[in-house]
Amino acid sequence: MKFETPAGANPIDRERVVGRPLDRVDGPLKVSGRAPYAYERHDVAPEAAYGWVVGATIGKGRIRFIDSRAAEAAPGVIAVLTSANAGSLGKARSHAVHLLGGPAIEHYDQAVAVVVAESLEQARDAAFLLKVDYVAEDGRFDLEESIPHARPAPRGFAGPGVSRTGDFEAGFAAAPVQLDERYTTPDQSHQMMEPHASTALWDGDQLTLWTSNQMIADAVDDMAVTLGIAKEKIRIVSPYVGGGFGSKLWIRADALLAAVAARHIGRAVKVALTRPHIANNTTHRPATVQRIRLGADSDGRIVAIGHESWSGNQPGGGTESAGIQTRLLYRGENRLVAHYLSELNLPEGNAMRAPGEAAGMLALEVAMDELAEKVGIDPVELRIRNDVQYDPEKGPERPFSSRPFIECLRVGADRFGWKERPAKPASRREGQWLIGMGMAAAFRGNLVTSSQARVGIETDGRVWVETDMTDIGTGSYTIIAQTAAEMLGVDISDVDVRLGDSTFPKSAGSGGQWGANSATAGVYAACLSLRREIAQKAGFNESEVDFADGHVVSGNRRVPLGQAVGPDGIAVTDGIEFGSLSKRYAQATFGAHFCEVGVDAFTGEIRIRRQAGAFAAGRILNPKSARSQVIGSMTMGAGAALMEELVVDPRFGYFVTRDLVDYHVPVHADIPEQDVHFLPELDDKSSPMKAKGVGELGICGAGAAIANAVYNATGIRLRDYPLTLDKLIDRLPPP
Repeated sequence: MKFETPAGANPIDRERVVGRPLDRVDGPLKVSGRAPYAYERHDVAPEAAYGWVVGATIGKGRIRFIDSRAAEAAPGVIAVLTSANAGSLGKARSHAVHLLGGPAIEHYDQAVAVVVAESLEQARDAAFLLKVDYVAEDGRFDLEESIPHARPAPRGFAGPGVSRTGDFEAGFAAAPVQLDERYTTPDQSHQMMEPHASTALWDGDQLTLWTSNQMIADAVDDMAVTLGIAKEKIRIVSPYVGGGFGSKLWIRADALLAAVAARHIGRAVKVALTRPHIANNTTHRPATVQRIRLGADSDGRIVAIGHESWSGNQPGGGTESAGIQTRLLYRGENRLVAHYLSELNLPEGNAMRAPGEAAGMLALEVAMDELAEKVGIDPVELRIRNDVQYDPEKGPERPFSSRPFIECLRVGADRFGWKERPAKPASRREGQWLIGMGMAAAFRGNLVTSSQARVGIETDGRVWVETDMTDIGTGSYTIIAQTAAEMLGVDISDVDVRLGDSTFPKSAGSGGQWGANSATAGVYAACLSLRREIAQKAGFNESEVDFADGHVVSGNRRVPLGQAVGPDGIAVTDGIEFGSLSKRYAQATFGAHFCEVGVDAFTGEIRIRRQAGAFAAGRILNPKSARSQVIGSMTMGAGAALMEELVVDPRFGYFVTRDLVDYHVPVHADIPEQDVHFLPELDDKSSPMKAKGVGELGICGAGAAIANAVYNATGIRLRDYPLTLDKLIDRLPPP
């Protein structure tokens, strides 16, 4: 099915099942521990051996030699594999580095060996006996020092490295009100609950890999290139993923080394990366240095907006596109958005939790708060005055498909009680606590991508859906079941959903906030084809048929669904392909974040007292799971604002804060109250579902609202994240 014109009325609009806050259909399996994750597939590999990954202890250089004799002689050890005996391995285009290093070392903790033994403990103990002699080379590990060497980033999903509209320099110079500030964000780690883990098993030349992965079809492609075998020889299975946040968009060392080791020893092998490996061996969000210049008239209307961002990565890696939202969010006829990239020898940087906007909004929305103060107007009003209903780079000929941004601001402010915000910073106090309120816009582009599904009906009327879509804790099983139930007129309990297997039709996968909207649109398309076939098979006029209460209905005739499909049942494979609507219309999700904080007047400790947000993201397919996603992403925004930081040791090129002892993330006590409100919205230019993605919207701007609240509480403007107490304590107002 080609989606080329705005969606008209369709069966989803009935919202008998879709749009309802239904419980997760996979919930009972997960809370009872019966959902099989990749490392737990004892049913398919009861005799599996265990691999332990050994990482490089230098940031750049080469291996002179590896002495594996002691490790190989250790109890239970079956094999020690390095680049010397692992066979010829390639590098997929989605990776900036080799997943198995040697002799060249590209970054600290790059895998250099895997020790395979009968038990995990034996593999781990033997790994410490491996002796690796390195020749270290000077590397580039400091973003600040590398800025003079930066170059405009290559064209990416954020567009060209440097984007200009009008004459920014002249417009900024002529503006009556000017803001020119610098902001920084640190490197950050995904640190999801489930580590990267895989179980590999070969049957002749056929590989089956149970792995924790967000994008199944891409994983097949990457494994094929890396192993140098045909895609048809690989099956990827990933029905349950315990969080990914972008780090599992592509295969990592666990998947490759499990496959290589299993092929080498002729039996199944399990490999899981340790918690420190997540920081240094896998990917992370790169640090940024951002310069924002805003030029406005005396009423706060922006006439010039400039956002320049510097980040670093491995040679061939991409940039953190921190200016992506600035191209679309606010008015201004003179515009400059630029991304500069430096080559660093730190571990690879890549997608993490709303790549681009999450880091960029931390800077832009603080800058907007500063502009509001300069002009002397309320921060909410400033954003309303700078709303624009079309792509500000392309003009009115490219309007937004839907943009209820102002409604989000007004509804959010009203629900939060924004009118109680102290206009003067550091003016409200409760005992030892300085109290402040802050707000920020929320923005995340609406991305869509093709997605297919196979939908069938059995003779008993049960419906089943197969697609290689993944559920990374976001509720894919449930919203896909809701879509099929709505389209075929059955109860959700009568729908079986099978996900995460490369033998199923290729889906959108989970990432970029495109998964829910695209994958359900693919199921919608398959159900539409199935409805036509059933109508024809039952002798109905397909334009007059309805599906309701487990029956096919036309006029006074009602046929049970199981009877209508015939004695052999029926199945159809179809999918969605998106046409030019996303080019003709700017598409995005919007919101407004609000936060109240308390800052200890003596210690500088920051505590969030409450968070709130109003969001518009098209049709909300399941309000319960959508709310769960948004409170999770708002919590991640709090982490980015207050505590998350991969601290770089520039001597050796590695992240010191590499486990959850040192890399801090929010816990329950840090997030006392969150109010999430969805505005009613249908976007008929987004998909047949009239939905949009929502999973990453909640992180975009959440941290800036906290930073603005800290300023309102203390009168101290912090522009370097995270906002730790050491940056406040000697600047606090006197008690």
